[in-house]
Amino acid sequence: MPTLETVVDGLKLPNPFVIGSGPPGTNGNVIGKAFEEGWGAVICKTISLDADKVTNVQPRYARLRAQGSDEIIGWENIELISDRPFSVWMDELKAVKDKYPDRILIASIMEEFRKDAWVEIVERCEAVGVDAFELNFSCPHGLPERKMGSAMGENPEILEEVSRWVNAVATKPVWAKMTPNVTHIEDPARAAFRAECEGVSAINTIRSVLGVNLDTLRPEPSVEGYTTPGGYSCRAVLPIALRMVMEISQVIRKEFPGRSISGIGGVETGEDAAQFILLGADTVQVCTGVMKHGYGMIKPLCESLLAFMEKHKFERIEDFRGHSLPYFTTHADLVKRQAEARAAAKAKHDAEKMIRADDQWRGDDFVKQSDALARG
Repeated sequence: MPTLETVVDGLKLPNPFVIGSGPPGTNGNVIGKAFEEGWGAVICKTISLDADKVTNVQPRYARLRAQGSDEIIGWENIELISDRPFSVWMDELKAVKDKYPDRILIASIMEEFRKDAWVEIVERCEAVGVDAFELNFSCPHGLPERKMGSAMGENPEILEEVSRWVNAVATKPVWAKMTPNVTHIEDPARAAFRAECEGVSAINTIRSVLGVNLDTLRPEPSVEGYTTPGGYSCRAVLPIALRMVMEISQVIRKEFPGRSISGIGGVETGEDAAQFILLGADTVQVCTGVMKHGYGMIKPLCESLLAFMEKHKFERIEDFRGHSLPYFTTHADLVKRQAEARAAAKAKHDAEKMIRADDQWRGDDFVKQSDALARG
């Protein structure tokens, strides 16, 4: 009987499904709800030492629907990190760990480019018992004027320096969350691994403009008639996320064996999760999916992933992690492989046309059979 239990960077999870940082982990109450429903781990909404400058607006979401239906395939948000005081977060994170001591609680943290701030937030979070950290180097729209989020993650040198500050004091595993808004995601991933991060999370949302309302002629989401580019998530980003996870996995295999990946982007089914794991992910995060389907979606997620494992006779997550990676190659190699396959098929076909016994001769095909036996 297959099991979803897994161990990642020393963290024991009942399943690989993790609540991604965002509204589904926005306070102790909803974090507790996620644990009670059966999620493998929860990453809280990103916190910082100073929430005074964080002011969210309403509305802050815009959704793209499939043509001719109500199915939501794209979701843009202009939501900022948590607006709740750090002291409140410390009380709530401690309360969660006191109530669920055996569950994995991960703190998503973000700070300005100041070593003392990063050191302080790590030490204070560890003091209340969090199990790991996710460094938010990837929010595409929040607080860029403070050089936070993707303003750091787009610069591998800065990302590496900040990660070193964190890893110098952290005694818990550290994941760096990657921004997809770069040309080569391998570069910031390498920077995180050089700085001794145990893993990376990929991907955060893609910087976007969801659309323009053709009645009002204003872009969405409209706040007093205006908007700002936001982060794009949901089903539509799945292929991009899979590609980037594959690229990071190749880097890990070749240069940093033993490091981990938490895959993120458009996951709503166990089959989606299976694809991330086949491409090297150790865990799979869900955020927008919870906002669409609720915390109870964990049950069908687990059921369908187990069904996939049973179908292929995999007993553990480790049995198929990265299984599909060897099947990626270059376009030039694809051309070569296809030419060789076609040549082999033609040779087989030609061989099959040759007479091997006298009773195979046919009057209607006599000339063709004779030609097949000739060399020139």
